Amino acid sequence: MITRTFAVFGLTLSVTLAAAAQNVTDALATLAETRDVRAALDAAKTDASIVDDQIRFCEIPAPPFKEERRASALKLAFEHLGLADVRIDKAGNVIGSRPGATSRPHVVVAAHLDTVFAEGTNVHVKRDGSVLTGPGIGDNCRGLATLVAIVRVLNRAGVKTPGSVTFVANVGEEGLGNLRGVRELLDDTLKAPVDRFLTIDGAGLFVSNVEVGSHRYRVTFSGPGGHSYAGFGTPNPIQAMGRAIARVAQIRVPDRPRTTFSVGRVGGGTAVNAIPTDCWMEVDLRSSSASALAMLDAEFRRAIDDAVRDENTRGSGQRISTKVELVGDRQAGRTPESAPIVRTALSAARALGLTVPLTESSTDASVPVARGIPAIAIGAGGKGMGQHTSSETFDTADAWRGAQYAVLLVVALAS
Repeated sequence: MITRTFAVFGLTLSVTLAAAAQNVTDALATLAETRDVRAALDAAKTDASIVDDQIRFCEIPAPPFKEERRASALKLAFEHLGLADVRIDKAGNVIGSRPGATSRPHVVVAAHLDTVFAEGTNVHVKRDGSVLTGPGIGDNCRGLATLVAIVRVLNRAGVKTPGSVTFVANVGEEGLGNLRGVRELLDDTLKAPVDRFLTIDGAGLFVSNVEVGSHRYRVTFSGPGGHSYAGFGTPNPIQAMGRAIARVAQIRVPDRPRTTFSVGRVGGGTAVNAIPTDCWMEVDLRSSSASALAMLDAEFRRAIDDAVRDENTRGSGQRISTKVELVGDRQAGRTPESAPIVRTALSAARALGLTVPLTESSTDASVPVARGIPAIAIGAGGKGMGQHTSSETFDTADAWRGAQYAVLLVVALAS
């Protein structure tokens, strides 16, 4: 009887949600055919400036913690488009407002400025037909170009949204940025309540409603050091680190919830013929489940302890020590599929004849989700490959669909 009752309830709920989804889709289809919104969607399809902006922004370096030059370019773009109260806040975020008929709902639309690439990386973009190649060309230069394009086509079509929209080109999404840009934005910069948060991040068409949590560590191994021959037998920090990396590589993680680890950077040492006094590694641990991430974290720490213990048994009486620093912490979270912002995002896609999957990702939306603000991430369209490599590509063929989708979704969220 209990099983049957739950089954019937589940069926009723499914029918109700399906009907509600259809109602939202119908409303979005109607919105898309209003004269000004249709004009904006048509402008998004033919907007050649979006690719020019994508290339232009990408050829301005924006390594972690050094996004100033690209931020200046976005500030000029915001000012040129007539956004109100254009400014750069204490963290380095670029903010501009597009007031609506009223102040609420207040929607924040963001795209991150920074890339994973170090200062000095060649950021020249090569173009071969519809394919662009350059570090960060999809992640997130396409997102930035789409952010600017939304404002441009809404202005061109004379769209006046019922609610207000704040456009943000934010810092601190990549590397060890620890989402500092959006944290500053929500904690201090924006004084008005935020009703909905949308971030545009990377290539493809998707809606990400699940935020992957992550712990990022910098682990420093220290020892007495010495001559490689005369001091042989002295515990070696790099050998301890090597033992730790080998142990981390053997950690078993679940397929579901998806849980991952990576040793991303290492450094240290003095010379080939010296036992080093210190070395370091940076490690990324991730999961869409807070409990799975906690279990992985414990396994990671155990691997370090075991590696140091084994290296310290070399017999000299001297010892290796470690310093484990948490340098990045993103909270796992979820905006339910039944939430209005998710239903609106899926319905906007259907209204345009698009099919977009619900996905998991690690984006700036993690911060608003943790603060209870309805938030999602979407892709900017097109096809991208080689994300986080210097040979990243973005195929602009049909990428206008992503721009159209972003335009309709922003108008819908501000309604």
